[in-house]
Amino acid sequence: MSRIKIERPTEKMLKELGIDKWSPWECEPSTFDWEYPADETAYVFEGRVKVKTKDEEVEIKKGDLVTFPKGLKCKWNVIERIRKAYIFNPKT
Repeated sequence: MSRIKIERPTEKMLKELGIDKWSPWECEPSTFDWEYPADETAYVFEGRVKVKTKDEEVEIKKGDLVTFPKGLKCKWNVIERIRKAYIFNPKT
């Protein structure tokens, strides 16, 4: 299984990705299970979460650009209210 990829993008990279056209998503502190139906790329505007898979646990926070692979099963623990924009990769 592929792993979660976390990057710290530049403003130029974010503009090139077109994140202003991505779907918004927000969530208050909570815990829930999730499975990704397709590759997802997300940019975190605010907040902090821990995402745990069977192979790893990562912390995702403001300013992170995150890629979740298709089929990934995980548990989200939203520690601080999160606000992100995301896009599913249509090639998956």
